[in-house]
Amino acid sequence: MSFSVADRQHMARAIQLARQGLYTTSPNPRVGCVLVKDGLVVGEGFHLRAGEGHAEVNALAVAAGQAQGATAYVTLEPCSHYGRTPPCAEALTSAGVSRVVAAMVDPNPQVAGRGMAMLAAAGIETASGLLEAEARALNPGFIKRMEQGLPYLTIKSASSLDGRTAMQSGESQWITGPQARTQVQRLRARSCAVISGVESILSDDSALTVREAELRLDNAAEIVKRQPLRVVLDSQLRTPLTAKILTQPGRTLIVYCDDTAARADALAQAGAELVQLPAADGRVDLPALLRYLADQQQCNEVLVETGARLAGAFIEQQLADRLELFMAMKLLGSDARPLFDLPLTRMAQQVPMTLLNSRQVGQDLWLSLQPDYQETA
Repeated sequence: MSFSVADRQHMARAIQLARQGLYTTSPNPRVGCVLVKDGLVVGEGFHLRAGEGHAEVNALAVAAGQAQGATAYVTLEPCSHYGRTPPCAEALTSAGVSRVVAAMVDPNPQVAGRGMAMLAAAGIETASGLLEAEARALNPGFIKRMEQGLPYLTIKSASSLDGRTAMQSGESQWITGPQARTQVQRLRARSCAVISGVESILSDDSALTVREAELRLDNAAEIVKRQPLRVVLDSQLRTPLTAKILTQPGRTLIVYCDDTAARADALAQAGAELVQLPAADGRVDLPALLRYLADQQQCNEVLVETGARLAGAFIEQQLADRLELFMAMKLLGSDARPLFDLPLTRMAQQVPMTLLNSRQVGQDLWLSLQPDYQETA
């Protein structure tokens, strides 16, 4: 189906609106909607938070009765099922819209074309596929969770120019500057969960929180109300009862393998949630962890902030979808700790990377990379 220039402009606006929910919609997808009648925009809306109005409903509220005969441009197929809110396809039908253009079909099996079918059955003209790539980029985690039962996993690392993350002693603050740290805060804020290893907790006593002052966003106070789930991989339950991560706003989940009930009870009393998952080579089974986060915790996007060993394990097992690397223009030397612990011995084992984006933040270089696992041997 062909789309007009005006169609593209209105859908581009809907995508722009959807981005306003970047940090707040979890576990729901980010969605925007524009209502157009006789060439004029009569309503706009986006989804802000799970349990609150969807983009279409919010746009209809703005239209205030002017939606009769309008075209609705929506970044994701209108839902067709009753969840926390009624179906958006039903709301659009009741409002009398004459045409609905969706950027993409909803990957949620509960919808998956049913929304568009419901609209068509009501005599509404439907079309999909307009600016689909841009719409999919809004929700990589939601799409992957619906299609594969796994979250979209990003590894964040900060290193020197020679690929080192800390001195041999463990000293690491600060490799990168404040502008890079702001971007890391924003990566945390858009994530459903932040994964770290117990070694990072033992060495750095990390809080893994999203902090209002460091976000440098106008709506930062609203964003920090939703803290991502903090996940500590601690196969033998070595997390100290005094760890900072146990007293922060939001939830802390400790994932372990060894059945040490007394220690688990003590950590639970200190504020942690605990779950026991299968072990692989004496450590938490990483694929099992990701399946648990997707299925039981409804995690769309997961951020890994940890040391070289665990970060390397995610790459070695081909579980990382993206790397966000912040590189400082400094050298730490050959005795400093490496970026990833990847025991590769042959050139054929290399992990090629596709550069998705590069930009300068302050004095640091920020690289967004995609591992190309299909080329490894």
